Amino acid sequence: MPPTPDPNTGQDAASTEFAAWTGRSETVHETLAPWPLQAYSAILDRTDPAPDQGTPLPPLAHWGCFLSPVRQSELALDGHRSRGVFLPPVPLPRRMWAGGRLDWRPDNPLRVGDAAQRVSRVASVVRKQGRSGELVFVLVHHEMHNAAGLALVEEQDLVYREAARPGDAPPQPVAAQTSARWREQVVPDPVLLFRYSAMTFNGHRIHYDRDYAVKEERYPGLVVHGPLIATLLADLARRHVPAAQRIAHFEFRAVRPLFDLHPFWILGEPEADGRTIRLWAHDHEGWEAMRAQARFT
Repeated sequence: MPPTPDPNTGQDAASTEFAAWTGRSETVHETLAPWPLQAYSAILDRTDPAPDQGTPLPPLAHWGCFLSPVRQSELALDGHRSRGVFLPPVPLPRRMWAGGRLDWRPDNPLRVGDAAQRVSRVASVVRKQGRSGELVFVLVHHEMHNAAGLALVEEQDLVYREAARPGDAPPQPVAAQTSARWREQVVPDPVLLFRYSAMTFNGHRIHYDRDYAVKEERYPGLVVHGPLIATLLADLARRHVPAAQRIAHFEFRAVRPLFDLHPFWILGEPEADGRTIRLWAHDHEGWEAMRAQARFT
């Protein structure tokens, strides 16, 4: 059923309610420790040296930092933090981190040992009616600082949607380019998904609880984390640029979910400018799952 407009404002009641959440903020303080970098390297199967005081955080490793210690009693049925604390109380059951944009200050990276803080703000909440039903888009803006000032700016695109219904037609897939300068296979077994959930303190049950993912949210299997795919793509780019170059910008957009039922592929190609790398992932059938871009100094 489409939203019912408020006769006084012309907006639907839910959008009016959610508008009150725009601008809500929270701040997390943390002294950046070596462990998240070690976990990050282990999950990516890298042989990085043990991080010391002053080691810069590699691309997207900060997703293992600035974690809120949410109590068990504050969790929703899906394993996420209950809505209505920082994020708006959107009643739609499915939620997805659909994409984002990140800009680093190459002259001021976050480093092990930094006394850092992340300031997060709900930038906008937008309700729409799509072909698959009602959708709510939440844009979250983050700024990360250390003693030297601003180090990283990030925007996250969160999408809430209705539960899947029997007989719903899946979204039309997009055929991906299946050849590239760099191409690697990834096997998303449940251990990999569990370890990434643990590293990021992500309790969302679709990534490790098969019964919940299949029976409650009607997915065919465990869902591969969008941020994990983005991290794999960023690492692919990082491994193919000179060590002196540092990442300055990364953006990604999820196109189609991936599951633990089949391998998938990560691919990348450098652009003509020598600083930008085009990245994407596709599933076992050749359908595009994520597209991304990394730009280095």
